Amino acid sequence: MLSKKTKYGLKALTYLAKQEPNTPVQISAISESENISRKFLESILLTLRKNGFLGSKKGKNGGYYLLKDPNQIKLAPIMRILEGPIAMVPCVSLNFYEKCDDCPDETTCAVHKLMIEVRDNTLSIFNNKSLSDLI
Repeated sequence: MLSKKTKYGLKALTYLAKQEPNTPVQISAISESENISRKFLESILLTLRKNGFLGSKKGKNGGYYLLKDPNQIKLAPIMRILEGPIAMVPCVSLNFYEKCDDCPDETTCAVHKLMIEVRDNTLSIFNNKSLSDLI
């Protein structure tokens, strides 16, 4: 299930994608429009800024803005930053691989094979969708 952090992050990014490019938007405007707790939103936006998705400007006319055009921002990296691994089990994760404790042989594990298919299809969607697709 998608965490609130990721859901709100996507909502905030989509809100920013609808705004004039490179124009800072105050956290309060996003918070009110998308019905997200301001304090929680601050934490999410800071994470997205630190990871190169957002820029920020301080001061009276400050706020957050997208650093790239919405059609250049794919969903997969956003999901990994906010949600963590895309794979449902660690033994099929491309970036966070861990062997399952209860599995003696991944090559014969039915769950492993199924989860690779789920991961690949999920990744295909996230890699081929951008913020502009959510607008």
